[in-house]
Amino acid sequence: MNNAQNLATAIQARRRLLKITQEGLAEVSGVSLRSLKQIESGRGNPTWNQMNKVLASLGWELSLKESVS
Repeated sequence: MNNAQNLATAIQARRRLLKITQEGLAEVSGVSLRSLKQIESGRGNPTWNQMNKVLASLGWELSLKESVS
């Protein structure tokens, strides 16, 4: 599984844990249902803003970590 698929799985699991439908999350987050379905399938290419809205609606925060090689 790649990182996008791991995130997609985590988003879907969190949404289900909170007992929110895809339609409900789309409405609360302001992200279209089509985009949300693509995000949850791991096939979407969401903008930073879309991901931030979805994650914030699930009680999570989006941040970047600098990686040192």
